[in-house]
Order: sequence, then structure tokens, then C-alpha cells
Amino acid sequence: MTHRQAWDDNSVMSRSTDPLQNTPDASLSLPLPDWGVIAAQGDDAAAFLHGQLTQDVLLLPEGQAHLAGYCSAKGRLLATLVVLKVSASLVLLLTPKASLAPMLKRLSMFVLRAKVKLSDASDAWRVLGQMRPLSSPAAAAAPAPWQVKPVLGGAAQGHEIALYPAPNASRSLLLLPADAVNPPKAPPPRPLSQAAWDEAEVLAGVAFLRGELLDTFVPQMLNYESIGGVSFKKGCYPGQEVVARSQFRGSLKRRLFLAQATEVDLPVGTEVFTSSDANDQPSGVVVQCAPHATGGACLLLVLHTEAVREHPDDLHARHPQGPRLDLMPLPYELLADV
Repeated sequence: MTHRQAWDDNSVMSRSTDPLQNTPDASLSLPLPDWGVIAAQGDDAAAFLHGQLTQDVLLLPEGQAHLAGYCSAKGRLLATLVVLKVSASLVLLLTPKASLAPMLKRLSMFVLRAKVKLSDASDAWRVLGQMRPLSSPAAAAAPAPWQVKPVLGGAAQGHEIALYPAPNASRSLLLLPADAVNPPKAPPPRPLSQAAWDEAEVLAGVAFLRGELLDTFVPQMLNYESIGGVSFKKGCYPGQEVVARSQFRGSLKRRLFLAQATEVDLPVGTEVFTSSDANDQPSGVVVQCAPHATGGACLLLVLHTEAVREHPDDLHARHPQGPRLDLMPLPYELLADV
């Protein structure tokens, strides 16, 4: 058995001790207090955000969502988010709270005469993470990533946004009104551990920045062009020229990679080296890290593609002789660079 196979056999949602293994039709959920919501309301809500985000908000159908980024003029991501177009006059932005206040402040600077009101709506909504085993009928019928289905119904309308799956589980974000209760006759939600959610988020290969590395990467360095986070057919937005140049002139030198390590304490921002690197010239950085239930950690790394091409089996954390990092296949295909 290879190291990769051993990892998969013990990965999230595949362990015999996981409660989902004994309840194949169940879903597990947990509150995500580190996520918040920005509301954009008004006749120009969609048009305003269309000119600010990497996603085509105008062509996004009502009742649907998509991954997006908010960039600086230099094309660096100031926030990573999911944009949900409830209607033409109401768009909700789900984002880690670490970037919410700075994003809201910066967006508000550009409203000018647009008919849109921006507000922190985190108190009006609950954001939850939900997972189902892929063997369950509900997971088998799960929509493609970023598709949305209504939940609860009636006045207490909520939204379930499909995410990229973990190796053995479907994943989604639940956006529920703060005062919503379970529908009549619906089973109460079963608790999901934070550790299982964090591990699944990393293994799904979709990075959401939470403060430490904001204003560092263009969207393609997080593979956002390959997972629906960038539209190259829309008009201008802050940083659009840099993002487009990175895509169409082949100037992208860093990419997001999935890896595993035997050591757990590798926080966001930990530098990554090859054994030939100098200590002051790392080849990459840890973007997200989560402990693995059977030991070690799984990580998302932004690495120089040249280092990966020349030293794929020689990656180390902290310093050139530090803990070894083993690359794993991404769970999705990358679009070819143009």
C-alpha cells in the first residue's frame, strides 16, 4: 500500500469511528463562527459588485452562488468569498470574518452614487458547515460546486451552497436566518466536529484566506481560475489587468498544492523550502493546515512551480532540513495556462 493510499483510507469521513459511518443517510453540521455575511441591497447591488469582484455577478442567475475574490489594484486578494445572488437587488457575500470589516470598509469607499447599501449582516444570518458521506443518497444527488438549493422555505428562507467535496463526503455551506428553526418533523441536525470540518476543507483543495496572507496572492495562485472563482469575460474590476496578464501571458510562477506532513504544528504562514534553498529564500508558504485524525497534518501550500518541478520530493517546512512535506494530487483538474 502506498503512502497516498494509506492517507485516503484514513482520511476524513472514512474512519470507522466516524458517526456518519453508522448513519449513512444522515448529515452532520456545525456552526462556523469565523464566517460572516455582507449584504448589498439596492437597485444597483449586482452591478456595483460586478465592478468590484472577480466574478461575473450580473450574469450570475438569481438564487445561485459562486466563488469570488476581491483584489487590490495590484491584483492581490484582499478577501476570498462566496457571492450569493438572492435577487437583482440583494446580494450576500459570505467571507471569513478576518477579512469582513476591511472589505466592507474598502467597498464602501467606492459606492459613490450607486444605489446600493452595504452592511455587515452577520447578526442576521447563521453560517454552518454541513457534510454527508458520499455513500448516502443525499450526497449522490448533491449539485455541482457553488450551486444553491433553498432550505426551510416560507418566511424563514435559507440557502444551502454546495462546495467542493472532501475525499469521502459532500460539503456545503448552510446560510440560515438567525431566528430560523428546524421545519416541522425534520430531524435535528447532528453535530460535526470542528476538526473533521477543517480537515475536509483542506482536502477539498479550496483555500479561503483568513487574515495572515491577505494582499499576498493573485487569484490564480490559489487555483481560483480552475474552481470557478474568476471570470475572464467580464469587464474591469480592481486588479483585473494584473489577473488577466498572469493568465494570458504565462507569467504565473506560484500555484496552490495539497500536501501532507507527519508534524501537526505548521500554522498558516509557515515557510516552505527545498534542501537547496537558502533560509531567507523560501519556495512557498502554508496557506491552510488541519490535523489529520490518525496523526500528522494535511496542508494547502502556495509553492513556486519551478521548485515543485525540480524538487517534488524535497519539500520541507520552516527550513531546508525541516519536517518533510509530501505532495498529494489535487481533487480537481487545473485549467491549462493560456
